Amino acid sequence: MSDVVIRGEGLGKRYRIGERERYVALRDVLARAFTAPFRRGRGRREKSELWALRDVSFEVRQGEVVGLIGRNGAGKSTLLKVLARITRPTEGSAEIHGRIGSLLEVGTGFHPELTGRENVFLSGAILGMTRREITRKFDEIVSFSEVEKFIDTPLKHYSSGMQMRLAFAVAAHLDPEILLVDEVLAVGDLNFQKKCLGKMQDISGSGRTIVFVSHQMNQIRRLCQRVLWIDGGTIRKAGATGAILGEYEAALSSGARARDGRTDIVRRKARFTCWQIDRAGADYPNLLTTMGTASVRFKIEVVEPIRLGHHGIALFNAERQLMWAWATDDIALDPGAHEFRYVFPTLPLRPGAYAWQVSLWENQEIVDLWDCVPEMIIATEVHQHPRDEWNGILNVPCEFEIGRRN
Repeated sequence: MSDVVIRGEGLGKRYRIGERERYVALRDVLARAFTAPFRRGRGRREKSELWALRDVSFEVRQGEVVGLIGRNGAGKSTLLKVLARITRPTEGSAEIHGRIGSLLEVGTGFHPELTGRENVFLSGAILGMTRREITRKFDEIVSFSEVEKFIDTPLKHYSSGMQMRLAFAVAAHLDPEILLVDEVLAVGDLNFQKKCLGKMQDISGSGRTIVFVSHQMNQIRRLCQRVLWIDGGTIRKAGATGAILGEYEAALSSGARARDGRTDIVRRKARFTCWQIDRAGADYPNLLTTMGTASVRFKIEVVEPIRLGHHGIALFNAERQLMWAWATDDIALDPGAHEFRYVFPTLPLRPGAYAWQVSLWENQEIVDLWDCVPEMIIATEVHQHPRDEWNGILNVPCEFEIGRRN
């Protein structure tokens, strides 16, 4: 028996811009039949089409945690709605083997006039649970959601964060065989996000399947073994999390800023022009994939001679926290092209985006200061604990053993 629980073949979803799908009642059919003779001969207004998904094929196996990544509007949420049977595909098919629990939008499947307690039983029934099963899990759901004081309050009085907490608690605790989760975790506070990620790890550890959409790459790295990179409604790449995330972040960084923000109003004696990592791929010269020796070059064009120059360099993480810095005095540069090269035995930083800043001074006056673009993307193997509270700045492999003392 195959262990494939989700299979998409040639999935496509087309929307007509300016047209809304809606329920067609009997009166609508009769009205159209009555007015049809009067509509004949009228010119039809052309409607433009948008393919949110096109020719999407993939498989997810039992127990896998698969991440969906991509820019806003790439088609990630549409794909989840197709898998959850909320949206019917225009073409292709999706096979689902197992009971699905989905958390796609805050409050999806909840009724605002019902209390939190009533919505728990309603959502559980929709998921196919018996009343006895829901009752057995009820206290655990309410405790996890942290809305005990308001469980008998109508949902319309809940904040969006409270609704999300209750919705996630229901979806995660009612034993779905497949859990579909969209970006809704962004609504909660940091502690609850960690709690949700921990719960999803527990779910995956029990052999159940998760498909997870997030723009938080640290969440994807922590939770997913494999990712699908969706771009323009199609799967651009699929594979192991580390490799695909590295390319995705490098592509985002390369196209994020076309200009470096500096002005050309003042004529400079020298100017940094570009930077690159040696032995990086031609497509992504800002992508570091090795834990070994790293060589980084910064090119500079010198217009007028520099004497007694001072050069500084700094590396910052995404939160602008200083990771490393260095400075060199008494630099002499003649007019022409030069490069500053740094060789590191290793850069043991956790995967993600980092920013170089390089500067050149002369006689205590700045010649050029450049926040380098694109950012450096570290896409090395992860050697950190999966829990955030044990997750630090350094990404260093280690060996552990317990010995007996004599």
